[in-house]
Amino acid sequence: MRRRSFIALVASALAFPGRGAFAAAAEMTVYKDPACGCCHEWSKAMAAAGFSVDARDTDDLAAVKARLGVPVDLEGCHTAVVEGYYLEGHVPLAAVQQLLQERPPLRGLAVPGMPPGSMGMGDDPAASYDVYAIPSGTGAPYVYMEVRPPKG
Repeated sequence: MRRRSFIALVASALAFPGRGAFAAAAEMTVYKDPACGCCHEWSKAMAAAGFSVDARDTDDLAAVKARLGVPVDLEGCHTAVVEGYYLEGHVPLAAVQQLLQERPPLRGLAVPGMPPGSMGMGDDPAASYDVYAIPSGTGAPYVYMEVRPPKG
C-alpha cells in the first residue's frame, strides 16, 4: 500500500470513530466524462480513502446535474452521490468526511470549475479555493469550507 493511500485510510478511520477502519466504505457513485483524467484521479483518491466507488461514464452530465439540482454557477467537471448528498466537482476528502460526520440539512457540496491543485487536479498543498454548501430547500449556497495553503 502506498504511503499516501495509507495516510488517507487512517485519516478516514479517524474521521469516523467507532465505525472501523473501513467504515468510510460508503458507496459513492461518480458520474463523469469518459475522457476526463482529473475525474478519474478524484475517483481514485476517494477509493484510496476507503469509499466504495462506482465510476460511471456518461455523455450527458448536464442531465445528471439537473436531476440532482446542482446550481449551474457551481458546476464542476464531475458529480458524485454518496449517502444522499451530491458532491459536485473537486470536493476535498476533508469536506466529504465532515459532511458525512455532521449530516447537515444540505443537498450537497460543490467546488465550481476545476481549481488548480485541488484533489484530482494535482493535489497541491498550496491550492486555494472554496467548497460551497447547497442547502435543502430555499437557502442560498454558502461557503462550507475554505481550502487555503498552510501558513508558515
